[in-house]
Amino acid sequence: MCAAVTEAIDFQLDGDLSGRRIVVAMSGGVDSSVVAALAARTGAETIGVTLQLYDHGEAVGRAGACCAGRDIRDARAVCDTLGIAHYVFDHESSFRETVVDHFADEYLAGRTPIPCVQCNMGPKFTDLFRLARDLGADCLATGHYVRRVIGREGAELRRGADPARDQSYFLFATTPAQLDFLRFPLGALPKTRVREIAAEIGLGIAAKPDSQDICFVPDGDYAGLVKKLRPEAELAGEIVHLDGRTLGQHRGIIHFTVGQRRGLEIGGTPEPLYVVRLDAQANRVIVGPRAALAVGAARLSNMNILGPLDRPLLAKVRSMAKPAPARMDGDRLVFEAPEYGVSPGQAAVLYDGDRVLGGGWIDATEAAFEAGELALAS
Repeated sequence: MCAAVTEAIDFQLDGDLSGRRIVVAMSGGVDSSVVAALAARTGAETIGVTLQLYDHGEAVGRAGACCAGRDIRDARAVCDTLGIAHYVFDHESSFRETVVDHFADEYLAGRTPIPCVQCNMGPKFTDLFRLARDLGADCLATGHYVRRVIGREGAELRRGADPARDQSYFLFATTPAQLDFLRFPLGALPKTRVREIAAEIGLGIAAKPDSQDICFVPDGDYAGLVKKLRPEAELAGEIVHLDGRTLGQHRGIIHFTVGQRRGLEIGGTPEPLYVVRLDAQANRVIVGPRAALAVGAARLSNMNILGPLDRPLLAKVRSMAKPAPARMDGDRLVFEAPEYGVSPGQAAVLYDGDRVLGGGWIDATEAAFEAGELALAS
């Protein structure tokens, strides 16, 4: 076996792998396909499993995202090349209930959801775990760019070695029991190396582009999808300044997110205004100066704990945000310095260095500045 392949194999199964069984979650992309190839080369019996979640290729006439028809065909072709079994399970109804409907309801409530985390919490991990157990697997391997490290107290979740590909933010809700069963053999590799391995092994999907969109919103029109699922969502209302002035009208709060500046269509204001808050109950978009976006603390719910939180932490409040120094005070995440872009519905993921200590969902935020301080802070 060439060095390019052996360097990536780390399934952390004791003893002779020839007597073991590895189930690989296969999306039809290059990452999970390489994981399947690496698993097969260990000598373990390898089974590829794909959950059909949402075939947006049929829905909008465009292919190229997770678990759509074309991707299922690609996963099957890889398994045929590797000589391993491949099973497809239809979980579209479950996906719609736990991910798509939740996505629409969160936007309707004035929150900003993260469907990829909901998918990992539901169909991808919960349902795949059940299937892998039923198939008698010793572990479930995925193509996520995170690392599983055995520490003094068991398995720990750590950032992927390649900062540009790290997916730990989206996996914060992985439970300790799931982490015991999961394996992430690509976590130490950059994406360029994974594509090289795919080409060296001879996989036809080596150059397949990564999907960039949420699988069920391939055109990026979130508001359009929400309006289709919840026709009542596009209800006009007021755009109101923090000081109480009505500045204009909006055509539905689903068109706005916290921190948004463009598209307010109010004009004529002496200073740039941003969406500070969405009041779903009153159907109002609240706007103010950038300083009004500064958050001093956030209340978290549905926490998932993977390590000790009684210490200074780094908190990441958006997938693309830089981790910020913070600490936990009960269910409050208190930032060392004002943090911007903190939106209810998003996740706050907590780190100690590169270790994921857990996280929770942002339910509410606390302004960093009082009303009288905003002018000075702006």
